[in-house]
Amino acid sequence: AFFWLVSLLLASLIWFISVHLSDREDAKLQYGLLVFGAAVSVLLQEAFRFAYFKLLKKADEGLAMISEDGRSPISLRQMAYVSGLSFGIISGMFSVINILADSIGPGIVGIHGDSPYYFITSAFLTMALVLLHTFWGVIFFDACEKRRYWCLGLVVASHLLTSGLTFLNPWYEASLVPIFIITLCTGLWAFFTAGGSFRNILKCLSCKQENDSRVMMYSALQVPLED
Repeated sequence: AFFWLVSLLLASLIWFISVHLSDREDAKLQYGLLVFGAAVSVLLQEAFRFAYFKLLKKADEGLAMISEDGRSPISLRQMAYVSGLSFGIISGMFSVINILADSIGPGIVGIHGDSPYYFITSAFLTMALVLLHTFWGVIFFDACEKRRYWCLGLVVASHLLTSGLTFLNPWYEASLVPIFIITLCTGLWAFFTAGGSFRNILKCLSCKQENDSRVMMYSALQVPLED
């Protein structure tokens, strides 16, 4: 989370300096600088994700040296999941905090012709971003470990595309639907990257059904018989 905040701070500084050095009366230029700031923010986030991966690799080597069996107690996949989840949580908190502050009032959403679905769509968008950062973390770490540079490029490209789609708001159908399609596809990609398979899903469901039947049988045996 700290690494994500540092990347956002640097992106904000770049955007702030660009705005003050440009013509503030030019609305088209200011909009272009906003798009530029979002792109820089995405690139810096991914750069700091890579820096965090390198830091964890160094820490992993140190943990392996001091452990009894010579292996790190934390796997790379666990670190990737935790890293992505922390990126997602802090990103979601930061993006939704201003929206929650505005929701206190005064006023009613949509009273001036704006969309009345502003808050619900913001909530769904924040949820998608939290999931995406988690999935990106798993894929990114695996790609760095296996030196699959095309995977890194796809992660960065999908992140840029997701951020770019938010500029279509308040046309929420054009932004939210593609973002959730990207989230679903990225989630499946991260699932298989982490070692998942359809066979594992079927085994998990079969085990769950067996456990449910055992619980029901045990509960039936525990019920006292009536006279």
